[in-house]
Amino acid sequence: MKNTFILLLCFTLFVSCKSENKSASESSSTALNHAVQVITGNFVYYADAAVLQTKDDIYGVLINAKMHELNTKAKVFKKESTDMIPVEIKGIIKSKPEGVEGWPLQIEITDIITVSEPKAQDENTIKI
Repeated sequence: MKNTFILLLCFTLFVSCKSENKSASESSSTALNHAVQVITGNFVYYADAAVLQTKDDIYGVLINAKMHELNTKAKVFKKESTDMIPVEIKGIIKSKPEGVEGWPLQIEITDIITVSEPKAQDENTIKI
């Protein structure tokens, strides 16, 4: 009976130690996801919605002072209010909070690196 109890106690300690290590590694990966990253893509701000489209993802841009600064710099290159402007920024990528409308991924702009003139569009391109 004592041997069974000791074996059960050792097993419980072993399993609980595994859980703690797993939680620690999960929290460190979460911290990495919220690190500042350099992102290049096309930016548009229209009708109180800001979007950054990269070749792999689309991000909803959190509206703050840096986003308005980026929009001011992008307006120089816009011919129409819906034009997307190539930008390179630093930002923090986050998942969209539950119950909030928008893209599944959001980005909070922390720094603006470059804002460029868009490439000339083909005459056959459909504009909205």
